[in-house]
Amino acid sequence: MAFLNKLKWILGILMIFILIMATNLIDRNNFIRVRDSVVTIYEDRLIANDLIFEMLKSVHQKELALTVSDSTFFSSHNANVNTHLQSLVMRFEQTKLTPEEEVVFEDLKSNLSGLKDAETQYLSSGFSNRTPVIGTIEDLKANLDDLSKIQLNEGSRQMSISKRALDSVQLFTQIEIFMLVFLAIVVQIIVMYNPKPKD
Repeated sequence: MAFLNKLKWILGILMIFILIMATNLIDRNNFIRVRDSVVTIYEDRLIANDLIFEMLKSVHQKELALTVSDSTFFSSHNANVNTHLQSLVMRFEQTKLTPEEEVVFEDLKSNLSGLKDAETQYLSSGFSNRTPVIGTIEDLKANLDDLSKIQLNEGSRQMSISKRALDSVQLFTQIEIFMLVFLAIVVQIIVMYNPKPKD
């Protein structure tokens, strides 16, 4: 009879251990999803949005110089702005891009290359034909605006993933509590049950 009691205890404790282990693994998976989502929001969305803002500032510098016909800017300062823009583009390229973002980003790079060519023609024309530069700047601004909207949409999507994972954790925690109470009752019944010996 002592062996049967030991077996009951072992089975009862084993059931609780398996339940706790299973819910722990599910919770761990959900917490990993939350962590990855938060990291993505910071590294691939907030930093990317800051880079977009910096690129837009550089484009606005060019646009302002063009509007006021600042030939000094294009003769001396424009090369530094182009170098800065190129470094921002390289940093943006290192973030994790969505398929939609890749398309817009490739268009942005193409427009940046076109802007350099248009600026070279603008300089060689003696600052007289600025129409191609204005058109390319407008295209660049549209690209940057599209990229900024993508950051917002992707950030929202990542927050939604985090929320679903946290809701999952909360649900499994409640289920775990109910299952532990149920198993505690079952273990008590198993341990307390003492069949009457047959005469």
